[in-house]
Amino acid sequence: MNPNFDPTKRNTKKLARVLLGAILALAVSAPYAHAQTPSKPDASAPVDKRFPCETPGACSVQTFYVSNSIQANDANEIQVTIRNMLGSGTKIYLAPSQNALLIEATPEQFTLVRKIIADLDRHRKLYRLTDTITESDAGKRIGSQRFSLVALEGQKTVLKQGSKVPIATGSYSTGAGANATPPGAQTQFTYLDVGMNFDATLISVANGASLRTKVEQLGVAEEKSGVGAQDPVIRQTALEGTSLLTLGKPLVLGSLDIPGSTRHQEVEVLLELVK
Repeated sequence: MNPNFDPTKRNTKKLARVLLGAILALAVSAPYAHAQTPSKPDASAPVDKRFPCETPGACSVQTFYVSNSIQANDANEIQVTIRNMLGSGTKIYLAPSQNALLIEATPEQFTLVRKIIADLDRHRKLYRLTDTITESDAGKRIGSQRFSLVALEGQKTVLKQGSKVPIATGSYSTGAGANATPPGAQTQFTYLDVGMNFDATLISVANGASLRTKVEQLGVAEEKSGVGAQDPVIRQTALEGTSLLTLGKPLVLGSLDIPGSTRHQEVEVLLELVK
């Protein structure tokens, strides 16, 4: 046995070699481990205002309901307005069955969305329109008719009272040849509404409403048409236009003298707020 051999020094050198190998292994593998660690989005990173949702974590999705939209076109108009205001980088979808808008945007943009919806998705007023048609003869009142309808703001309302008169518009043969006898002939008819027809659309304004209306009176004359004995002569009186109405104050829409007689007709309308 070698008298100069020291087992303590040998163990120390061996331990030093093991520690050096471990340090070198960590030094080599550290860059790879760092490269595989996903980086977290930087909250302080600048957001591109043109395309804000392309920045990670800048946007979220929220659902907005347009409860006062009666027709699908109403929700479509709100959707187009929001898209134009927020820009092309914003995602917005309409769920028509729910009257809901799904929007992906930033918190600042959601503030603008809420304001737009509050301004455009407003309560629609309900009105009652009363049309009175007065007829006079030589200045003496001989009769009047009154028609009332309930109209929702922004929606067209139609009221018809009268009959449908058949008018022959043509004929065709069901026979085998062009010279088929009348038993095989068929006549085509169209039906004309005879009586009073009212079309009304209301838009709210200060202290009243703007009325776009058409009042039409159709009747069958006593004389016969020169075209054919079966073709009636239809008399027509129509009034169409736009007027500004004040709540509770009647307005004369129009009046006329009936040709060939001393009779006179006047159309008056009254606007009332239901709710």
